[in-house]
This record gives sequence, structure tokens and C-alpha cells, in this order.
Amino acid sequence: MFELIPAIDLLGGQCVRLSRGDYDAATVYDPDPGSVAKRFVEAGVARIHVVDLDAAKSGRRENEAAIRAIVAAAGSVPVQLGGGVRDLAGVEATLALGVGRVILGTAALHDPELVRDAARRHPEGVVVGIDARDGRVAVEGWLETSETSAVEMARRFEDAGVAALVHTDIARDGMLEGPNLEATGELADAVSIPVIVSGGVGSLEDVRRSAALAPRGVAGVIVGRALYTGDVDLVAGLEAACS
Repeated sequence: MFELIPAIDLLGGQCVRLSRGDYDAATVYDPDPGSVAKRFVEAGVARIHVVDLDAAKSGRRENEAAIRAIVAAAGSVPVQLGGGVRDLAGVEATLALGVGRVILGTAALHDPELVRDAARRHPEGVVVGIDARDGRVAVEGWLETSETSAVEMARRFEDAGVAALVHTDIARDGMLEGPNLEATGELADAVSIPVIVSGGVGSLEDVRRSAALAPRGVAGVIVGRALYTGDVDLVAGLEAACS
């Protein structure tokens, strides 16, 4: 089933959104991430996407209280969390917070065996985040760009047992200009792992266009800023994702 997945980005314990991954261009939308999660759950979402922006940059979990509040508010709705998980101990500690899935990005690029080991230990509990700038994978909170292509990275995990890949076009992220569905579709065509669209969704039509890629292996779309600005109504978005 194709999912619309609302996003909560955490910075300094608050719910924020960045523009193109720029930490200096953060907009605070709500100081209480738990209340945001509660609203999402009441609207009927099937999953919540959370990114710890502080941890993504520092490698240290700095928003644990906010994450616990989100998990508590989510109840039976699963939460997937990315940002700052660099080793197996970090995977275990993140899962211990009550989240259902851990997203590995920087670690997945530098230590593919960590992903394989974590996925073996936690079936359906590991997601690989592929954040791309001009088709190349960016890491360390998007502050560094590697020479590895998004498709190349995805293929490394074809047989690893990961639950999904989250593909984000950094140039589109937070800009409400529409996701890079061409690149996401190519990625989905290259592997058998379910792919989730991320970055740039700004309208219901973007949700519908993303859902149209489901036959190619695109399993969901993450919506962030558009939900907070009102460009996408969450209930209408959930309906569009299923239409």
C-alpha cells in the first residue's frame, strides 16, 4: 500500500524545516514535536518520519526527549527515525527509544556491512537513506558530497534485507517545487527494494504523481514543509495517496 508519510525534523528539541538542508535557514513550526505527532495520528497516518538534525551533524543523540514524546504520541503508529546513527550500538539505542525503523545514511555509505548486520538482527527495522545532490550521495547532515551515485549506493543493499530506501533530492528539499520523481523512478527501477520519495512535495498533485510510481516500486512519499504551510492538507493528502 502506498503511504503518505508526514515528517518531523528536530533541531534544538523543536519541530523545524530546513531549505535545501541549510541549517542556517531553519524555520521553527512548533516547539512541541509530540503535539505535532498527535495531530498526524489523529488525521489517520500509517507512519511518521522523524529526522534528528542535530544528531545528523554531530553524531550524538541530542533530541531524545523530543523523540520519546513523538513515540508516545504516536502510540501504535510506527515511527522511523534517521540522523546520527553511526554504528550497531546506535541502531540498538535508537530502537530502544521505541521507534520501528532506523534510517542509516552516512553509515550506510561508509560501512555497508553495518547495514547488513543491523538488518539481519532487526528484520524490517532498517531503512537506508539516500540523500543526493546532483545525483551524488551527500552525508554528514548533507554537509559533504561523495563521489558515489544514488543508484550505485542503492544496488549495494539489494540483498541486505533492508525494509526500504528513502531517496531525497537535496536541491528540492523544503522548497515546495515538486519532488525529483524522474530520479526516484530510476532508482526504483534499478532495485527491488521499496523506495520512498522525499524532498520538494508542495501540492496534492505532487502526492498523486508520486503515488502513480507505485507500480515501479515506489512505496510512499514523505511530506514535510507543505503540511506546515498548508500547501498540502494532510487528510486530503492521505486520500490523494490512495486514489
